[in-house]
Amino acid sequence: MIMLFDVAKRKYIVTGATSGIGEVTARLLRSCGAAVVAVGRQKDKLALLREEIACETLALDIADDGAMAVALQDVRGIDGLVNCSGISVLENSLALTSENFDRVMQVNARGTAMMSRHVAATMIREGRSGSIVNVSSQAALIALDDHLAYCASKAAMDAITRVMCAELGPHGIRVNSVNPTVTLTPMALQAWADPEKRRRILEAIPLRKFAAPEDVAAPILFLLSDAAAMISGVSLPIDGGYTSQ
Repeated sequence: MIMLFDVAKRKYIVTGATSGIGEVTARLLRSCGAAVVAVGRQKDKLALLREEIACETLALDIADDGAMAVALQDVRGIDGLVNCSGISVLENSLALTSENFDRVMQVNARGTAMMSRHVAATMIREGRSGSIVNVSSQAALIALDDHLAYCASKAAMDAITRVMCAELGPHGIRVNSVNPTVTLTPMALQAWADPEKRRRILEAIPLRKFAAPEDVAAPILFLLSDAAAMISGVSLPIDGGYTSQ
């Protein structure tokens, strides 16, 4: 049974690896014996991560399609991908700007689609099966005030998951999403800094607590592993029961 969860000697790309869920996932994979290619925009944090966990790094803005294609052209031997890069701009629907909407969609949705496209194409050329996990959000499943662009982008990620599940499955590549509730990352702490907003959403979570990045990284590891060999196309809430109501 333990062997089903074994990811040792496999190689995974993790985007958004310089903070939050992405960083914790990269560290967890390395601790389990997997090779990791950590992707992020902050070169100093990537250098520190490379030193601390002995991973490969790619300094890359996933919103830049051209730079992505160049950065990934020599990456080989990949067994999976975790799409964890993401941004949020807090705007009420009546104050929404097209610039901010486009930027959030460009990073969260298009970046996920394009990164998955490049990685999957390489895996197929090399005849490798594997797993892609998209870090979506409960915001894909329910409405959150002041999160219109973010909710839209995460709903798009779930749609990307389903389409890629259908198209990549025949090549032995599984594609799933995880949909966390408020997770105590720097981005979430900013988005939920208002005590009243925090109280309301916390009271709506049956377990009465927010997620830690480790609570999300562990299910990601499961979905990457052979223990999830027949799971593809799902959007898995990691939300303490929030979306059950």
